[in-house]
Amino acid sequence: MGLQDYLGRFFGRAGGLLSQRAIRVRRGGYQSMLDREATPDDLAQLRDFVATRTGVEFYVEPETAATDTTAVAVASDGEWIRRRVGSPAVARKLAAELSIPAYDAAIVGYPDAMRRYRRPDSSG
Repeated sequence: MGLQDYLGRFFGRAGGLLSQRAIRVRRGGYQSMLDREATPDDLAQLRDFVATRTGVEFYVEPETAATDTTAVAVASDGEWIRRRVGSPAVARKLAAELSIPAYDAAIVGYPDAMRRYRRPDSSG
């Protein structure tokens, strides 16, 4: 029995390949103590940000050991917010719903304007 067969038996198969859904379901309800799951409020805050800013784009950040998948919404002036979205598919569906682009942050990085942005309440 090869490793693929062993993992397939343990996690389940979908069309001969390991199913991401099966892996997520079988790894249990584990959640980092440092994090919480995405909520409808997180998505509502992203919608509000898009509705009240111009030129907003989403930068989708992958799930890590410490946090759920997140989306960084960046406006054209560099103002940004980061909220949990649960999965990249949710972020892309929300972006499509709002008619804005969504990028994979691990591939394209972040816009320079985001790094230059200074919040009005920041000193300096």
